[in-house]
Amino acid sequence: MGLNKKPYKGCRDFFPADMRVREFLFSQMRKTAELFAFEPYDGPLLEEVELYKAKSGEELINDQIYSFTDRGKREVAIRPEMTPTVARMVANVHKQESKPIRWYSIPNLMRYEKPQRGRVREHWQFNVDIFGAPDNLGEIEIFSLITTFLRSFGATKEMFSILVNDRYLVDGVFQDLLDLDQDSAYKLYKVIDKAKKVTPEKLDIMISEIITDQSKKEIFSNYLSLKSFNDALNFITQYNLSERCKVFKEFVEKINQLEIKDYIKYDPTIVRGLDYYTGIVFEIFDNHPDNNRAIAGGGAYANLLQIFNESPLQGVGFGLGDVTLRDFLETHKLLPDLTKPKHDLFLVFTDPKNELATLNLGGKLRDLGVKVETNLGTMKFNKIFKTAENKGHRLVGILEEKDGELNLQIKDLPKNEKSFYKLNQIQEIESKIKKG
Repeated sequence: MGLNKKPYKGCRDFFPADMRVREFLFSQMRKTAELFAFEPYDGPLLEEVELYKAKSGEELINDQIYSFTDRGKREVAIRPEMTPTVARMVANVHKQESKPIRWYSIPNLMRYEKPQRGRVREHWQFNVDIFGAPDNLGEIEIFSLITTFLRSFGATKEMFSILVNDRYLVDGVFQDLLDLDQDSAYKLYKVIDKAKKVTPEKLDIMISEIITDQSKKEIFSNYLSLKSFNDALNFITQYNLSERCKVFKEFVEKINQLEIKDYIKYDPTIVRGLDYYTGIVFEIFDNHPDNNRAIAGGGAYANLLQIFNESPLQGVGFGLGDVTLRDFLETHKLLPDLTKPKHDLFLVFTDPKNELATLNLGGKLRDLGVKVETNLGTMKFNKIFKTAENKGHRLVGILEEKDGELNLQIKDLPKNEKSFYKLNQIQEIESKIKKG
């Protein structure tokens, strides 16, 4: 019985056509991050499991992490997320680094997920974090970067929204208004997370199992009914949460005066359950009915470095997976046609005696930065142009003898135009190819 030719469940093979898409997405990630002066970083594929136990939720540790004991009897894990790694790295250097620290990465991550649309076990994730920025400015910088990134593909404000909430407001509701213990608060977080996915009747039952006092239940219902930043500000005033939510109120004032305001909406159901979030939390949401879901998420955190016995440092960041990004782009028809490679020239010869001259010409053009595919072997003339089209080439170069001298014919297939050059006209040939 032969070996299975399929990849491990939840993982993907990237054939060249898939790699073209992946590299296109990665190039847009790098380009956008560097427009905002973020620096790339990376870390190890393996980390000690204790790092995730100190930072992550129980679901990740118990159900989703790939962990094992290495030969040195250390319990290690394939990284399921990048935030603990970046926190560990920042903890090493933040005292001597100028603030804010702007870092980004595109790590390969593994989680034991149930594979489904938008979710696999192995994926790549665009991670962007900023540390040490003043209140609200780090969040605004991140939101500006997100909108710039998605707009670089042609996305508009009708296609996506950044749904925002504030953990100080949520904590105010849970602690000051509802007086919940830690266990009840955790259960209610789960209810909020499901609020949009269940019927009103089912939601009411779930809430009633946690909140029995009718007046408190009414407060919570009022909270869930908030539709806008103005609603949230009125709620804060009505229930005397202004001091707790001071930074959030300042955030709303600033957002309302920025051009990115049209992309940002308030949503009381965004809570981002991981314990380390301490301020603004958000999800990037696809507004298309065929893909109506969150494609990324993140938030502000101040206490993450404390797991390394470091003093608090304000941070804010997000993670956007390559799978959900591709789903978003394909749903909105924003992904360019990358089914075929894009090279500068398909270089061929029809006579075996021109083999070495063709190889030499290809080498000279590559020295000038021209991307050349040289056909390895003679090719019959009637097969040249069909082969070039199938390979995605636009320009075809054919070495042929004319008046006892070798010449290069360059044919532009879409325009059906021909140009002729002597082989020593290398600069002219380069100029023709690069100008198209």
